[in-house]
Order: sequence, then structure tokens, then C-alpha cells
Amino acid sequence: MNIKKSRHKNAGKSAKASKSGKPSKADRADRHELYEQSVQSTEFEYEFVDSNFRRIRKREPQLLREDFCGTAQMCCEWVRARKTNRAIGVDLDAEVLQWGRERHIAALEASEQARVTLLNENVLTVHTEPVDVVMAMNFSWQVFQQRALLRDYFASVHAALADDGILFLDCFGGYDAYREYQEKTKHKGFTYVWDQASYDPISGRMQCHIHFNFNDGSRLKQAFSYDWRLYGLAELHDILLDAGFAHVTFYWQGWDEDDEPDGNFQPATRGDADPSWIAMVSAEK
Repeated sequence: MNIKKSRHKNAGKSAKASKSGKPSKADRADRHELYEQSVQSTEFEYEFVDSNFRRIRKREPQLLREDFCGTAQMCCEWVRARKTNRAIGVDLDAEVLQWGRERHIAALEASEQARVTLLNENVLTVHTEPVDVVMAMNFSWQVFQQRALLRDYFASVHAALADDGILFLDCFGGYDAYREYQEKTKHKGFTYVWDQASYDPISGRMQCHIHFNFNDGSRLKQAFSYDWRLYGLAELHDILLDAGFAHVTFYWQGWDEDDEPDGNFQPATRGDADPSWIAMVSAEK
């Protein structure tokens, strides 16, 4: 499964130094840069959220809250798109927030910087002004392994939304999602490795890692690690309704002429029994 999204952070380490004794490529690598190149798709996410919010609510969304925001790349994408847009990013990891301030926020124009707020807080307890959109992308919401805790999180999001606000999520599945295996994807200068290290069918708990391999033989091992519960779509639907949302829509991805995912997600009430899939979700207040 080529997961094009993920999150939650652990420190990576290089597995092998270069033969010359000089620092290896893994030693010199920035794991956040590699993550953004191989995993994040903020341009796509912005277009998907903005267009579907306008389709559903017949107005433009302006205030975004990005939960599990990481480097806040999405927040920056949001405020660059329209002068009326504002963004709030929430993450527990102070280190990654500081990285985002130095790399992304600092690169914005002064007027754009003024429209971004980053909060080093817990998404379960954070309090913000009513927002048009909450985004919890890259599957990070699956960190809540107890159903009741996930419902509590969704209920807190419901309360944080404006009266016509919408929560947007992404999720993944398919029968490959239950396998313990690794998949490698080549990028310029490195190879991205998605490692599904373990899966427990009784609890639904899965542990995954992202590694980065380099052509000098060095490796950034467990640059990011995830301890998740793999929820199904029907279960997710019911939890969102239990949390107070009025309507839940799943968006299924199409296929191109080469039988590859085409990146075009459309509302669907049925899906295919594919070995691996990524779906988008909207939950309306």
C-alpha cells in the first residue's frame, strides 16, 4: 500500500555511516523535508476541502483548524489561497511546530503570517473560536484506539465548529492494510519505505513506520512511527453520528486507463474490494 499520507513523530536514526567516514546522507537528511516530499499533498487537500465545502454550504470557508498539524504546511497553504483565510494549527509536538515556524511560517508574507496561529496543545482539550473547517488528515485520528475516546474527540470537534462547519478526514483500508509488509517508493535522492510492522486482529491495533533509504547505503530508520487502530468505514460512520454529526459522506477514488488511482475523489455509497484504498470523509455539523 503506497500510503501518501501519515503522521505522528519519532526521532529517526541512520543505520550505516558512509565508507569514507564522512557523514552519510541519512545523517545529513531532514526527516520533515523527506516526509513532506513523499507523504503530504497539501495542494490536493486544499482543493478538495475548499471545493467540497463550497459545494455543500454554498459559501467559501475562511477559518481552518488543522488538528495534528505537524509542520503546519497545510495552514500555510490555506492562508496563501485567499486574503480572507485564517488558520489555526494544533499539535502536541513542540519540536515539529518550531520546525514549521522556521521553515514555513517564516517564508510567508507578513500579512499571511498574521493569519496563522500555532497551538502546542492536545486536540482533545484545545479551545478555539468557532471554525468553518477542521481537518484531521494523514490518518492521525486513528491514534485514538478506544472507540469512546475517538467519539470524544469527534464530539469536541463538533463543538468547535461553526453552525455550518464541516470536519474533513482521510482514511485507508483494503485487505493489504491487514498485512505485515514493507512497500518501497523511489523519489529523487531517496527511497520512501512504508512499513506495516504489526497488526492485531483482536484489538485492531497496528504499528507502522516510515524509513528512508539513500543510495550511499545509509538509512533513516523509523523516521516516523505510528501506533494506531485500523477503523473500518462503517464503524467510522457510526462513531461520527454518535458524536453529533448530522451527515457523513465518503469520497471514493477513481482509476485511470493504466488501472492506477487517479486522485479524483467523488461521493460514493459503495466501494470496491480493492487490496488498498484511500478515501476522503466529510462530516457535517
